[in-house]
Amino acid sequence: MAFESNNFTVVKKEKLNRGEFLVEGGVALTSPSKILSVCADAYVSSMEVLAGQVNFSGVVTMCVIYLTDEGETEKAEENVNFSSKFEGDNITAGQKALVKVKVIDCEVSAFSGDSVRLSINLEQSGEIICEKEISSIRANDDDICFKDEQISVIKFVGEASEVASLSSQLSARGNVKKVLLAESSVIVKDVEAGVNFVSVSGDIVSRVLYMTDEDKFESAYVTDAFKQEVELAGTNQDSLVEGYATVRRDNISVQVEESDKGAKINLTVPVEFAVKAYEQASVNVIRDLYSVANDIKVTTESFDMTHTCKAEIVEGKIDGSLTIEDDKPRIDKLLFVGGNSLCVSNSYLKDGEVVIEGIAKANVVYLNDEENSLNSVQIEVPFVISDKFSQDNADGILVVDAILCDVDVVAKKGRELLFDAKVKACVNYCYDEVSGVISEALVLDAYPEREYAMELVYAQKGQDAWDIAKSAKVKEGQIVAQNPDVVFPLMEDTGLILFYQKI
Repeated sequence: MAFESNNFTVVKKEKLNRGEFLVEGGVALTSPSKILSVCADAYVSSMEVLAGQVNFSGVVTMCVIYLTDEGETEKAEENVNFSSKFEGDNITAGQKALVKVKVIDCEVSAFSGDSVRLSINLEQSGEIICEKEISSIRANDDDICFKDEQISVIKFVGEASEVASLSSQLSARGNVKKVLLAESSVIVKDVEAGVNFVSVSGDIVSRVLYMTDEDKFESAYVTDAFKQEVELAGTNQDSLVEGYATVRRDNISVQVEESDKGAKINLTVPVEFAVKAYEQASVNVIRDLYSVANDIKVTTESFDMTHTCKAEIVEGKIDGSLTIEDDKPRIDKLLFVGGNSLCVSNSYLKDGEVVIEGIAKANVVYLNDEENSLNSVQIEVPFVISDKFSQDNADGILVVDAILCDVDVVAKKGRELLFDAKVKACVNYCYDEVSGVISEALVLDAYPEREYAMELVYAQKGQDAWDIAKSAKVKEGQIVAQNPDVVFPLMEDTGLILFYQKI
């Protein structure tokens, strides 16, 4: 056998088609009279990759702040499970997948008696990660002459995930009567590989809305840094890694610690960390070949593989305004802002920058003195932020995770709301590299026997010994040995003599 298999694998990423689906769920209330604010958060808890589809499921946490018949402000939370899927001919069993869900909208679909029904619109997006086997060969016949080379390929090392609890402490102004809302979001700022582990670090931003003993609405913010190590066998300091963090909102724990010096609100936030690792490896392949005894049919194939780049952080400020309608009560006092959310609708590279577009939302509850009523309105602010980006291949894949920070809403002239906030985004980027390899070689008919013992070969300027030997169907060493005074590559057109042993 003249050739044998020398196959190798590379990693390839492909986007899953973005889509939307609806989830509905009911929340039980106690003697409600008015809904003040609703919000929802979601995460993926499990997934399965089958032939032609990616099935996944998760949890939506719904939070409702409402006014009771007795004039008390209360909250109610409920979880609802969901499931959805991606479909595509490019999905095969055994592939890895990254799936993300985001809440696009949350609104009241029905409110009667002691329950409210919420309609939550979710967006699903993601990518599949497959290991493609590339056909390559090696020669094991003395009649085969070949040139080999080392090419650089990207391989998949593995993935891992774990859930860890992060702690945050917020200082309250006055004693805390009740906590109405606890929100936490995470942003990954750096991912580093070590020996058999991946380190993920970033910020966790927490906000708590609460009422004091004097029935005043207050809120507190805190930003804490985190660093979490996730075990992943096969990694080292040179591995290419990416990491993601997701808050499991349904299991956030809130503890109030009262003291003479003021209350402390302690949050325990479960966060799922997911990491994936790749490596740049060298593979020895045949670049060119021929036979000194037979015709050879050579097949060359190109292949693409995905290169993962280090994540980059983008930050920006956004602002906007909302004028409430004339038939709504005027704003005499802002009470609280709840249900802050952000959804990225588009991201792309342009002129050396990454551009991120989306919509920020917040529920604003205010007091009208004339009617002595609590009222609520949702403010939506479209935004575009951009920053310099190290990559400029517009055909690559961007995966953007973004959070809102330092949200502030101010009322102006009784009917206008001014909104401003900061956006922090982690941008993961990858792009495809194209390479080629000899995938197959077939040995055909034998060359006819030479009827001469010597041959004069006319070689052209610039040719080296390999080019001449391949054309003459002899081994390269014969060219060099029988023409010892010739320097390769040729400086000018040259006649070379070849001698053949006659048997």
